[in-house]
Amino acid sequence: MPDAVHGESRMYIDGQLVDANSGKQFPNINPATEEIIGQVADGGREETERAIAAARRAFDETSWSHNHKFRKKCLEQLREGLTKEKELLRQQVIAEAGAPLQLTYGPQCDSVINDLGWVTSMLESYPWEQNLGTHNFFGLKSDRLVWKEAAGVVAAITPWNYPLQIELAKIGPALGAGCSVILKPAPDTPWCGTFLGRIAQEHTDIPPGVFNVITSSDPAEMGTLLAEDPRVDLISFTGSTTVGAQIMAKAAPGIKKVFLELGGKSANIILDDADFDRVIPSATMVCIHAGQGCAMQTRLLLPRSRYSEGVEKLIDAFENIKYGDPTDVQNSMGPLINATQQNRVLRYIEKGKQEGATLAFGGGIPKHLECGYFVEPTLFTDVDNSMTIAREEIFGPVLCVIPYEDDDDAVRIANDSIYGLSGAVNSASQERALAVAHRLRTGTIGVNGGMWFSPDAPFGGYKQSGVGREMGVQGFEEYLETKVVGIPTP
Repeated sequence: MPDAVHGESRMYIDGQLVDANSGKQFPNINPATEEIIGQVADGGREETERAIAAARRAFDETSWSHNHKFRKKCLEQLREGLTKEKELLRQQVIAEAGAPLQLTYGPQCDSVINDLGWVTSMLESYPWEQNLGTHNFFGLKSDRLVWKEAAGVVAAITPWNYPLQIELAKIGPALGAGCSVILKPAPDTPWCGTFLGRIAQEHTDIPPGVFNVITSSDPAEMGTLLAEDPRVDLISFTGSTTVGAQIMAKAAPGIKKVFLELGGKSANIILDDADFDRVIPSATMVCIHAGQGCAMQTRLLLPRSRYSEGVEKLIDAFENIKYGDPTDVQNSMGPLINATQQNRVLRYIEKGKQEGATLAFGGGIPKHLECGYFVEPTLFTDVDNSMTIAREEIFGPVLCVIPYEDDDDAVRIANDSIYGLSGAVNSASQERALAVAHRLRTGTIGVNGGMWFSPDAPFGGYKQSGVGREMGVQGFEEYLETKVVGIPTP
């Protein structure tokens, strides 16, 4: 492990880095070593109230919401500040999230900082005003203008699995759209959020109150306060479907706008004509970052006619997964985030065995790792789609292999889920793969290894995988309201 990593312990409220008024702090724990790596301000009702008041004032009383040029400048400063201090941020992400070093050169750090450039480009290219032309209404001819305006005060509530990526995917578009923002990072990965507050203060001209970061060991209290407060106009939440439903319910009395990016149980369909030598090894991607990703393809559907062949190749692939110390660039899989999550995954593994699935690989705590919240890469075969491990989101390095009869059966199994976030189809025929992809009820699909993830691509799901989209033009517009103006035609 590297030398001690230091992070920002203070919250960022109304333009200032502050401790909790109570003086309380809570520990930040490295999931790979189980050691305390630092302390973080333990805020509560008072700090939440101050952040909401500051964000409301900044939106209502400053020019932030309609000064596109100034917002673009501030976001460029934020990106430049993050780039300058990227190496410190990389160490923090590894230390507090257990993120493998190799992932920090992509979605855990570098690429998401670069992606802010797409948001700044939107400020120049987005059609903030549109003329619908002239319409005759009861003899009165009028031109109709459509204006796009900032939604208001945004509460961005983020999880611990890809903390920086999700935080920037929310605050970048929200700030770019002209909103003021209150960021509440997960207590397991607070430094990514507080780091953003420090960068905003030290490297940008973002006005006080426009961007705030509040941290707490009791995220439920803060989440409830943000969801219920009438001064907050929009909740942007990424996390479990259970918590998402609770937030939606709390926001409902105020008819508050809610964006939810929730759970998934995505299916990877390998059709019977696919090149198994090429596509089977890619199924181990489910173990990257210990399987802690909502869009992971945790159900692998194999044709019954080639099932034994596929399982044999899968076992070989699982034997070659490199995992352990996340600071080792060779490892694609580190620890789970905490002991609670480790125990949760182990309970699901036991449930799979009890319900009759075959544990073909892994399934326990690695014997060669003396500490850390690790679980072995785990492969279940002979899984029926009715089993608990095939229906519920495990959020760990566990792959369930399910046999199917034909294309229709594969589509049926894939769609037989409360979730609809992502998926994949592999075939020797792209036309056949696309035909299957059209029938899947999911928000994103990879065909023959194609990757959909990018800052300009809208991400979100069907069914209980969420409401709305993040990233892309559609994600940017989540933070906008639409106003129509009628003007008499000269």
